[in-house]
Amino acid sequence: MNCASCKGKVCYKGKDCTEIAEDAKEAYKADAEVLKSLRVSAHIESRYYMKKNRIEELILYAKEMGYKKLGVAFCIGLEKEAKIICDILSQYFAVSSVCCKVCGIDKSYFELEPLHEGAEVEAMCNPIGQAITLNTEKTDLNIILGLCIGHDILFTKYSEAPVTTIAVKDRVLAHNPLGAIYSGYHLKKLREYAQNQVQEVIKW
Repeated sequence: MNCASCKGKVCYKGKDCTEIAEDAKEAYKADAEVLKSLRVSAHIESRYYMKKNRIEELILYAKEMGYKKLGVAFCIGLEKEAKIICDILSQYFAVSSVCCKVCGIDKSYFELEPLHEGAEVEAMCNPIGQAITLNTEKTDLNIILGLCIGHDILFTKYSEAPVTTIAVKDRVLAHNPLGAIYSGYHLKKLREYAQNQVQEVIKW
């Protein structure tokens, strides 16, 4: 498959370019919660297209799904944003939040590369700990706020509740990765990197 390079996008008008349409239909029908999620998502898109921002859509989605308790797994670098978002969500739901440094495990325990040389203790990010914490809290939906690349993957893997992302970590572009595509300067850098096939070998 190479949908990104397809110019026609005839699927938008109902053409099936694959052999998986029936399998996909069956997957939706096989799980009532999955079909409900599909219907709620379509309802929000149809009724609020270009009217609601992502946080508003998140609230609508969680309410229509009947969720009572939300979890927020956030990066310590976005603690201010986490407090604001949790305060807003708390108007509608019970909210549990957990910081990336939960448990305070020193990086030296796993021989992890430190960010600050010479620091006596540098707590590692602990996405599995975040997931375990929210699993214990019995959340209905978990929200990622600014977790690092890789940490977001581990959190999603270990979370028992479904996961959505409100923001990803991008320290260079104010947590807006698409800025690299919209900015001529950054896009040029990306293309040059690909053309030169620069590879950084990490030795473990």
